[in-house]
Amino acid sequence: MSFGGIVMTEISVSKVEQAGVLPTDDQLGFGKIFTDHMFIMDYEEGKGWHSPRIVPYGEFSFLPATIVFHYGQAIFEGMKAFRTSNDQIAVFRANHYLNRFNRSASHLCIPQINVEEVKAGLFQLLELDKAWVPSKLGTSLYIRPFIVSTDGYIGVKVSSTYKLFIILSPVGAYYSNGFNPVSIKVEDKYVRATKGGLGQAKTPANYAMSLNAQAEAHEQGFDQVLWLDAVHRKYVEEVGTMNIFFKINDEIITPELSGSILGGITRQTVLELAQNWGLKTTERQISIEEVYEAHAKGELQEVFGTGTAAVISPVGELSWKGQKININNNQTGEFAKKLFDFVTGVQYGSVPDEFSWMDKVTV
Repeated sequence: MSFGGIVMTEISVSKVEQAGVLPTDDQLGFGKIFTDHMFIMDYEEGKGWHSPRIVPYGEFSFLPATIVFHYGQAIFEGMKAFRTSNDQIAVFRANHYLNRFNRSASHLCIPQINVEEVKAGLFQLLELDKAWVPSKLGTSLYIRPFIVSTDGYIGVKVSSTYKLFIILSPVGAYYSNGFNPVSIKVEDKYVRATKGGLGQAKTPANYAMSLNAQAEAHEQGFDQVLWLDAVHRKYVEEVGTMNIFFKINDEIITPELSGSILGGITRQTVLELAQNWGLKTTERQISIEEVYEAHAKGELQEVFGTGTAAVISPVGELSWKGQKININNNQTGEFAKKLFDFVTGVQYGSVPDEFSWMDKVTV
């Protein structure tokens, strides 16, 4: 069987009796609605990944002793499919996301997937549920692959069995205020990750660790939290759901991937674009003091986050130890807007895909 030019073993398909209907764009929100079907594979030590299948989206059962509930051996990814201007369905940088899925797996002692086989299974799922892909600019079909450990065992060990799922969710804008500058609190009380830990893996533990800080920031009126390094509490790392970029004196600076930061695919995309456009780009340690000093000197031109959900998210305000600064008069910067327009243009088919980012599901 071939999907998107990828050949894989036959998978079983069980369809819903009554197909659902894609809600209107204003009802989508983010991550609240799911399509008719999901993809599942199983892993067993000595047998490998097996039994790929597509089934109706719904509940599944695990034993109370299932190891993932107790010791958190799990990973996930976040990808997007788009309905392009010529009514094709295409996935943004699918191989990059699935390869990162494997990198996360290696950190959690989870068996590697065959990227091409899982991609083919995903494409068949997308083909089946293609009516759920919205078309309005700012909407997309969010793709959530995840793997959980499934041994029924109370004891700290590496599981010998796993389940891989892919579920799909039609979504609107990640932030309710759309493509407008967000306010960010620089976190100096909590830490997210340390070198040698799980910071560079997309695993539930990292997000659980962020909840306290995020809740407190929301109570104080901020949209997001900017994490500092766990050792010195001074070097910028990442935002709760995004990587972070600074434009200082026409130089594009982002924290280097030092072992405690998730290597974002949109982050990589921005670096590639900036370099292609002839801008100076630097991946290095940057302290929050340096950011504030650049602002004081009038050299901090833009700050923006990058991530799959929001794509490009301009930052209009930073608050660190009670000291607030406004960036670019709390307006979206020219470079952030150019990035957003280009990346989303490629995703929706209005800008030529000169970098071969989009994998077509339907033609």
